[in-house]
Amino acid sequence: MDKWQLINESIDSRAEELCALSDAIWDKPELAFTEENAAKLLSEALEKEGFAVERNVANIETAFTGTFGNGRPVIGILGEFDALSGLSQVADCAEKKELVRGAHGHGCGHNLLGVGSLAAAIAVKKYLEESGVSGTVIYYGCPGEEGGAGKAFMAREDVFAGLDCALTWHPSHINNSAAHSSLANMQMLFKFDGFSSHAAGAPENGRSALDALTLMNTGVQFLREHMKMQDRIHYAVTDTGGVSPNVVQAHAEAIYLVRTPHLNTLFPLVERVKNIARGAALMTDTTMSFEVHKITADTVPNATLQKVLHKNMEEAGLPRFTDEDYAYAKAMSESIKLRSEILPTIQVLDENIAELAAEHKDDALYDFIIPEFPYVVEGSGSTDVGDVSWNTPTAEINTATECAGTSMHTWQATAQGKGPIAHKSMLYAGKALAGGAIDLFNDPSILEAANKEWKRRLNGATYTKLPAELKPRKAGVRK
Repeated sequence: MDKWQLINESIDSRAEELCALSDAIWDKPELAFTEENAAKLLSEALEKEGFAVERNVANIETAFTGTFGNGRPVIGILGEFDALSGLSQVADCAEKKELVRGAHGHGCGHNLLGVGSLAAAIAVKKYLEESGVSGTVIYYGCPGEEGGAGKAFMAREDVFAGLDCALTWHPSHINNSAAHSSLANMQMLFKFDGFSSHAAGAPENGRSALDALTLMNTGVQFLREHMKMQDRIHYAVTDTGGVSPNVVQAHAEAIYLVRTPHLNTLFPLVERVKNIARGAALMTDTTMSFEVHKITADTVPNATLQKVLHKNMEEAGLPRFTDEDYAYAKAMSESIKLRSEILPTIQVLDENIAELAAEHKDDALYDFIIPEFPYVVEGSGSTDVGDVSWNTPTAEINTATECAGTSMHTWQATAQGKGPIAHKSMLYAGKALAGGAIDLFNDPSILEAANKEWKRRLNGATYTKLPAELKPRKAGVRK
């Protein structure tokens, strides 16, 4: 049986249907844990293909799995499908133009991610059917990656227990497979409460919650000088206490997101932020409280699995782009003022990557695969894929669904989510993941090596599950 003939036939024969499914999810962007339409479309597609579907996984309405096969190994393929707030954008438009004012948009390509992973699962199922090889493939429908830590809640309920490995991908402006880490993070809501009063007539009776929040924000700015360079702290003021300047604001709120390279360094930094909040309340004679929204683990890299995926990216063959595709990429690229570099962290470490970046610095479309490199790339972002990686060996690839230099979480990323480049690279990702999974089914020794590497990197550390009292929070829905 020719592996690539089977994969290509399985995915190419469904290309039109898969692209339409991705577009349908793009057309109705849904935020964390509200992805009813996307979950319905993807789970129904799995059922149509003969997978056994389980819904309401981990008591999350929009989480689901699709399983096919018997016995070991058991390989998971992760899919996502949530959108981002405030990134509504007209498709294929090279200028900022909201489709619906103030609405959501797929600015991280999760409409593509969920369907590309579905394509991989379909091809792997076909292989298991025709080859008779022992093994099980499970598609994981994972909601709430953006600010919701859906996979962390699923991991708390042991949804990923029993897997031999997990594979996934993410839309990008590059094609690569690299053993990479990501930042652990915690998101919290800080609340300050004081007393309202007439700001002119009786200011002595007022205790300003907005003052407390302002002092907290200022204190955190000073903290930035005294934390590790890899650490990150972001915030958004969500309630200023009103719009009347002549009324002392009695309540104010802000959401904070704290990131560090490892879970064991996350909690001490969070405690420093809390202490600043406590100090701000003390200075203003107000009270402070906080709620933890989510905690996400750092990613445990696995070079063994990444090598397998890199090999299959090369074997699958890059998408064939047309002159129209290159013109499309050029038009989109010209709209980007600050272009993301080609793996900027690596350029300073690897001379070959630096030369590659220089050679292609003016390209509108990166139609090549970043060379394999023998070290871990330290990422500056976060993903709940990290929580999966603490429970089973995990690997991820990127494919260029966007023009060169595109940053995620931008209107440009949303605009390109239904374009020809996005569709072709989504299907390419599905093929590469399927090829990697099939290699693992055929050679269990690779999984054994991946498991040994995983245990070595954990070095005895164990996964800390989310507290039982912490519940998934639907984005945009306040308690």
